[in-house]
Amino acid sequence: MKKLWELMETYQPMDVDGLLRSIADHLEFSQNKNRHNLTSFDLYDSLALAVRDRLTEFLNDTEQHYYEENPKQVYYLSLEYLIGRSLRNNLVNLGIYEVCREAMEQVGYDLEELEELEHDAGLGNGGLGRLAACFLDSMATLQLPAQGYGIRYEYGIFEQRFEHGQQVEAPDAWLEQGYPWEIPRWETLMPVHFYGHVEQYVDPQGRSHKRWVGTQDALAMAYDVPVAGFENRTVNTLRLWRARAPRDFDFQAFNRGDYMAAVSERQQIETISKVLYPNDQGFSGKELRLKQQYFFVAASLKDILQRFLEQGHSWDLLPEKVAIQLNDTHPSIAVAELMRILVDEERLEWNQAWAITQKVFAYTNHTVLPEALEKWTVELMGRLLPRHLEIIYEINDHFLSAVASRFPGDLELLRRVSLIEESNPKQIRMPHLAIAGSHAVNGVAALHTDLLKTTVFQDFHRIFPERFQNKTNGITPRLWLKCANPELATLISERIGPEWITQLDRLQELKAHAQDSGFQQQWREVHQRKKEQFAAWLQHKHDLVINPNTLFDVQIKRIHEYKRQLLNLLHIIHQWQWLLDHPNAEIVPRTVIFAGKAAPGYHMAKQVIRLANAIGQRLEQDKRIRELLRVVFVPNYGVSTAEKLIPATDVSQHISTAGMEASGTSNMKFVLNGAPILGTLDGANVEILEEVGPDNCFIFGLTADEVTQVRAQGHDPHRLYHEHAEIRRTLDAIGNGTCLPEAPDAFRDVFDSLVHSDYYLLLADFESYRECQQRVEAVWQDPARWTEISIHNTAGAGKFSSDRTIQQYAEDIWGVAASPVSPGKGKKR
Repeated sequence: MKKLWELMETYQPMDVDGLLRSIADHLEFSQNKNRHNLTSFDLYDSLALAVRDRLTEFLNDTEQHYYEENPKQVYYLSLEYLIGRSLRNNLVNLGIYEVCREAMEQVGYDLEELEELEHDAGLGNGGLGRLAACFLDSMATLQLPAQGYGIRYEYGIFEQRFEHGQQVEAPDAWLEQGYPWEIPRWETLMPVHFYGHVEQYVDPQGRSHKRWVGTQDALAMAYDVPVAGFENRTVNTLRLWRARAPRDFDFQAFNRGDYMAAVSERQQIETISKVLYPNDQGFSGKELRLKQQYFFVAASLKDILQRFLEQGHSWDLLPEKVAIQLNDTHPSIAVAELMRILVDEERLEWNQAWAITQKVFAYTNHTVLPEALEKWTVELMGRLLPRHLEIIYEINDHFLSAVASRFPGDLELLRRVSLIEESNPKQIRMPHLAIAGSHAVNGVAALHTDLLKTTVFQDFHRIFPERFQNKTNGITPRLWLKCANPELATLISERIGPEWITQLDRLQELKAHAQDSGFQQQWREVHQRKKEQFAAWLQHKHDLVINPNTLFDVQIKRIHEYKRQLLNLLHIIHQWQWLLDHPNAEIVPRTVIFAGKAAPGYHMAKQVIRLANAIGQRLEQDKRIRELLRVVFVPNYGVSTAEKLIPATDVSQHISTAGMEASGTSNMKFVLNGAPILGTLDGANVEILEEVGPDNCFIFGLTADEVTQVRAQGHDPHRLYHEHAEIRRTLDAIGNGTCLPEAPDAFRDVFDSLVHSDYYLLLADFESYRECQQRVEAVWQDPARWTEISIHNTAGAGKFSSDRTIQQYAEDIWGVAASPVSPGKGKKR
């Protein structure tokens, strides 16, 4: 063993020769390949394993350092991590991207072509998951002792395809060819329990206790994904759990000849980590969703507490050594689970356990939409997690008693803040559990946090004003500028130095160069190159042809009515009709690019996709019009697509109904890459406007307060339809079959929703939106002014680094400090 330890004390070289030697070893010994059967994917896989080897060295040093120094650590619980691809990001953070490029050139391969072979990790489906991935990157870059926890989904949400313009879903088998970045921890198996019942017993000291018995058991097996900080030695861990059965199959059933029964238990348990976010329509889907949440929470808490107890601490020290962040309500059952462990297993007194629990947890809210505030029926919770239901009721009793003592006689307040909603059926309000069980509650943008305080959680803010705070979201500049747009990153570094990569506020120095004509020319050349690269990729990948010399007008995000892709489409129809009416008119040639997925059961969102594709096809049929106005919907939107499209964007749309978008982070990515926002004063747009200046973005529409007023006064879309000829003609094109002549009634429900309801106020904002688009067109025709705006956007993006966000979490919520990792003792190159 001594010899092995000595060998482990030598770092693997990170030069060209060392990397090639490692790749060759993996090709031969890990994959059993030779020169006659080697494929490009084999080379990618071996390269990834060679890079992982170097990450693992630093990971071991980091874990050893944390064990020896025993700092307070933060644990981030999230049901999603939208990682995307990892090869380029890891090479950049290790500081060996150019080394790797040279190594691949020496063996006749293009590194960028190998990068394209990597499948996006299917661990998330939207902004919440992408935020979690950015946060992990920043925690490692800031050298914070941290670890993420989630689920190792075998299938991602779905692969999006279009048939006759309509979205169809196919399985996203992202693990089909393996995932070289993960490290299986076969020895790390955490038992997780479901169902059963609760029994009371008396201990030898005569004290009464409860225990959860007769359960169905599962095992959570750990897979670790290294997360590297930027050019430092810190490599933290994202630990993902896979569900396994305690035994392979029932031998008695097998011996009876019933093979299906023999393996059914295993199949049922392993379904827990099978698919990301099952459709929660119907009873079985909701049960599986709650199973997933408790599964990863229970395994993660066992892992966290096991690490804590190994240091020999008493339970009172738990808040001094452990901070747990709940990323939305999905992991909020952790509050009840920690109480169960402390009260039932460790036999702490209730008040002591509750004080510890509140000091450990903090909760991030991501939405003000009432339908997105998670609830579970009492019946389901009682059947799946019977002890947790009892604990939640007991938490509620203590909580309501405390509220009643502070606000005597206010029964309506008690009803509103109760953890139990007395509906039919009764439901548990998970956000209320998270707020009651945490010492800090934060929103993710200034406007969003204000809305939490004044609307959905107004009562809780009255009760706990000290708990509420804002933490405006951010993005990692490593991925979203240095990796996604290396040409622009190089230009910026040449002008102001590379310090912006970890100090994003240094981008302010670009303001001094915004009117420099030479710098503007370089800026335009870089941007045009990114547009040409995207157009070439789009044609190669999806056989879609676009003109990179047109204005790229981009709206990419999850398809939802409140995000108002439909408002964009109304404007496109209006422009189409105007061009038909003015056959000799000239406008700025524009390519409107959509991308995003609709939830499989969300009919109206899927109708929006179908309508966009139908309009795009109709525009293609007129040669003159298609040269001036085109609509393209990019299929299967994900992180890797965003990395290509965002740097190529001229103007980006973030046009949600004001007061409904919590934050948004795609808006930050566009601004960082110099694409000004066309948007409403919603979410983080408000703060972006403050940073880049009102002259450098395009804002329209009702404010959040005005939206409330319009709804209170009674919005009448039917009147607008009849009184405004342009609106009527635009809507009629949807309702009368103009957009899809072969199926004239296809979008009648879209038409009806706008004319008779228009809950998201598209018609109320239509005229303001149209005028804003005219401003975009006017400014676009002045290249110097547009380039100045673009530079000011990048220069104003400094606030929106996830490094800043995480530093604020660390100081204001977690009480966690940086713990730099020095080289391993005695290690040498």
